[in-house]
Amino acid sequence: MAILRSGYKLRNFGLLLLRVGIGIMFILHGWPKLAGGPARWEAIGNSMGVFGIGFAPVFWGFMAGFAEAVGGFLILLGFFFRPACILLLLTMLVATTKHMVAGDGFGGYSHALEAAILFLSLLFIGPGKYSLDSKVFPKDKGRRTRKYFA
Repeated sequence: MAILRSGYKLRNFGLLLLRVGIGIMFILHGWPKLAGGPARWEAIGNSMGVFGIGFAPVFWGFMAGFAEAVGGFLILLGFFFRPACILLLLTMLVATTKHMVAGDGFGGYSHALEAAILFLSLLFIGPGKYSLDSKVFPKDKGRRTRKYFA
């Protein structure tokens, strides 16, 4: 197969596929939370009680839906990519902790934990060449890089 012999020439295309797929999934998970209104936000925001944060559950619930829906859209576009990864990473860490403390077992928290690992990894990798970040915030081409020879 050609893809196995191509080295990593298609890594930016792979990142694009990953961003689009994960972005769509998080938009679909986050939109119902946003559209649910204050009653739904409060129910979601009560998860912060796990950390001893009992104030403003409506705000925290809204922020969870916002992070998933808007963060998913930003991931899809590759725009403000790292801030979106941070928002989604934090949201997934809260979800993981909530499910662990509730005793939901590995099946209950594994999805959120996997997503947290994904967003932590993407934070280091970046959005790739086919992203709005690479167009809007291009790397400084005039910067000299050091080359070391062994």
